[in-house]
Amino acid sequence: MSKFQVPRGTLDVLPPDARRRLRLVEMAGDVLGRAGYEPMETPVFEDTELFARGVGESTDIVQKEMFTFEDKAGRSLTLRPEATAGICRAYVEHGMHKLPQPVKVWTAGPFFRHEAPQAGRFRQFTQIDAEALGSDDPTLDAELILLLAEIYERAGTGPSRLRLSSLGTPGTRADYIDELKGYLRTREGELSEEVRGRLEQNPLRAFDADHPGTQAVMAEAPRLVDRLTAEDAEHFAEVRGLLDAAGLPYEIDPTLVRGLDYYTRTVFEFESERLGAQAALGGGGRYDGLVEELGGPPTPGVGWAAGIERMLLAAGEADRSGHADVFLAVPDGRHDAFLLAQRLRKAGLRTEMEQAGRSMKGQLKQANRIGARVVVIMGNTIEVKDMDTGEQRPAESTEQAIQMVDELLA
Repeated sequence: MSKFQVPRGTLDVLPPDARRRLRLVEMAGDVLGRAGYEPMETPVFEDTELFARGVGESTDIVQKEMFTFEDKAGRSLTLRPEATAGICRAYVEHGMHKLPQPVKVWTAGPFFRHEAPQAGRFRQFTQIDAEALGSDDPTLDAELILLLAEIYERAGTGPSRLRLSSLGTPGTRADYIDELKGYLRTREGELSEEVRGRLEQNPLRAFDADHPGTQAVMAEAPRLVDRLTAEDAEHFAEVRGLLDAAGLPYEIDPTLVRGLDYYTRTVFEFESERLGAQAALGGGGRYDGLVEELGGPPTPGVGWAAGIERMLLAAGEADRSGHADVFLAVPDGRHDAFLLAQRLRKAGLRTEMEQAGRSMKGQLKQANRIGARVVVIMGNTIEVKDMDTGEQRPAESTEQAIQMVDELLA
């Protein structure tokens, strides 16, 4: 038995689950592609300063969770903890503001956060991410929310709850933060030590606290959603109206602040009742100041991230068997079976053949195991077996066998 094991907080994705993941990404790409979102990739590590400036110095991600290291030249690099900052960096670096706006992109891949592993949460995890940059139109906010809802529905994650709020613009938020700080100082003795330590830096995070005393204080705190300017309130009302028109239910949750500093205006989160206490499936929001913060022109943006592990956990166990269209059983005639397999694969059929020295009985069990719909027995004669009905018929040649296979799979 090997003494080596996967590092804590990571996992090996074995073939049955790997197939589910690939299908999920392909499905998401199809859903997003129909709405004009194009695939994009960024490096899995970036300059540390990108995340410090983009995500926020005071966030848990930057303060506690990043995997940071120095390269051989002494530069500080960080494995990406999220996708938006890297996509915005690429938007600036490649002058994408010169393209027709909005620029709609999506990506999928590994991300890294040093946090306590738990069900559906890992230190290396996989996310699907979608972003629309270059417009503050509320239809983009609603469009992205609806696309994510469709992905969850098609992934089979079950009933979900959509929490929705607005953080306003930076000016509104700054005034509100001053008001919130004043309120929290009057009840500082009831707050947790962690919240007191971050009171000046990031008081909004107090809304996420698990500490009972802090929760009691926050239940009576002023709400940012009640302090929105007329323009911000109108934007939020338009987003809600579009979701209403589309028939997607939601709950307005004034305590929803998300965990990153760059959010403005719309924020949202989907939760699944199947995930227990850690119910979050994924979410996102608007970040109208992030591109400018990273050195680009003033550029509105909105997007979301959805964890694949969380989706699969909510969707539950799937059929873990393999699947194939055709299995070639080989009592003898291996050379002919090999050539027939190549022809069937080129025709677009998933085809497997006996390659482990099983008996004929074992080969038919293997065909069942991988879900083959047709078995072609390549012996002194050729037989074609319909695995649904059990009917087995002879074929006079490989050409006739191919024709029979096509008819059974039609």
